Amino acid sequence: QVQLVESGGGLVQPGGSLRLSCAVSGAIFSINTVAWYRQAPGKQRDFVARISSGGSTNYRGSVKGRFTISRDNAKNTVYLQMTSLKPEDTAVYYCNTPDSLASWGQGTQVTVSS
Repeated sequence: QVQLVESGGGLVQPGGSLRLSCAVSGAIFSINTVAWYRQAPGKQRDFVARISSGGSTNYRGSVKGRFTISRDNAKNTVYLQMTSLKPEDTAVYYCNTPDSLASWGQGTQVTVSS
């Protein structure tokens, strides 16, 4: 059974940066596409970025050029480097394997505020 543990969130000022981590266990990590999602208060969970087993990436339009998704197959970990953060990026961030969704983890809170 796939388990996902997100970490790295926090409080940051507008324009700041954070790096989120997603540790994946219970699966053959290297063959899985992994994605980041986020859910702001009172809103649905939305796609943020995706990275395939071969390293191809996709981003939602509002984060292109500011967020970078990467993976370290040796560590079974996917990262989300977030720069130039805006208040509208405030949300709980989750990771998952979109081709076969696992149970959602606890997520990690990102708050962008002055």
